[in-house]
Amino acid sequence: MVSARFSAILLGAGALVSAAPAPTPTQAATLEDRAASCTFSGSTGAAAAAASKASCATIVLSNVAVPSGTTLDLTKLNDGTTVIFEGTTTFGYKEWAGPLISVSGTKLTVKGASGSVIDGNGAKWWDGKGSNGGKTKPKFFFAHSMKQSTISNLNVKNTPVQGFSINSATDLTLDHITIDNTAGDVPNGGHNTDAFDVGSSTGITISNANIKNQDDCLAINSGKNIHFIGGTCSNGHGLSIGSVGGRSDNVVDGVVIENSSIFNSDNGVRIKTVYDATGTVNNVTYRDITLSGITKYGIVIEQDYQNGSPTGTPTTHVPITRLTLDGVRGSVTSSGTDVYILCGQGSCSGWTWKGVSLTGGKKSTKCSNIPSGASC
Repeated sequence: MVSARFSAILLGAGALVSAAPAPTPTQAATLEDRAASCTFSGSTGAAAAAASKASCATIVLSNVAVPSGTTLDLTKLNDGTTVIFEGTTTFGYKEWAGPLISVSGTKLTVKGASGSVIDGNGAKWWDGKGSNGGKTKPKFFFAHSMKQSTISNLNVKNTPVQGFSINSATDLTLDHITIDNTAGDVPNGGHNTDAFDVGSSTGITISNANIKNQDDCLAINSGKNIHFIGGTCSNGHGLSIGSVGGRSDNVVDGVVIENSSIFNSDNGVRIKTVYDATGTVNNVTYRDITLSGITKYGIVIEQDYQNGSPTGTPTTHVPITRLTLDGVRGSVTSSGTDVYILCGQGSCSGWTWKGVSLTGGKKSTKCSNIPSGASC
């Protein structure tokens, strides 16, 4: 269902719009030419929004039920478009890769109205295997090629696998994003439910996130000038750089992760570079990070990563340089390890650690090539 409220357009001093048919436009409609607001809802809302998106300055998605195997397609929006999620957005079940939602464009505002929920209905797909097998599961939200834009106040539940994929984006802010996948904390439940995966993007800010999931709260695979601040992460795999290597873009440079807490998770601070791959991790800062109830590693930095089975032998072609840990504090469970560093010979350098204090876990006997300034 679609409704639109059109604001009057004045031509000159009080002239009325001509009733004659307009010529075929040769360029995208300006904000002034578009409907002020278009509302889409129900089972036809996704298709109607995709068909009419170029004609609306503001797109309101009210209780949209996206059909199975369909992307809520908000790509190539006109500059300055606003998208508002209202009520509950749901998705039909089908085994497919997704994404469930895709947005692209410049100077966009994407936000959730008060009380709104985007429910990925993940339990229909969850089988404990995530993207490593079993059912084919759709990724949740592609924020690809979004530029000078904001995504804010989205309340998300039950993503089938990975959440927000941020790729080829520039100057994008994601603020007050909540992802609650606690329903997947069961046998054969959620897996690979990363909250934010960042790749090949510049100028990304993720602030005030509240994440409950079963994988990385943040995973930066490549990108520059990335800021994560004021986040709360639980039940997952921590705040991660990587894995880095094995992709077309393998450079991470200029990351600040600060004023955040991680609790009841496998890992806290994590950097993982891929075994026998090439790339760069440079100028990364973790500042004022609080850990609690970490079950595997409070701090883990390894250059031997392979999905599911690290080799135990570090390689040197993805150097980790200019790493700063400043005020990383908290507790690890007695079965976990406070700090684990596995670097190749000479491939970790220029590290600065201060105010690092983790207690409760074991001391690793397997650390190697610990750079000056760090301790294991």
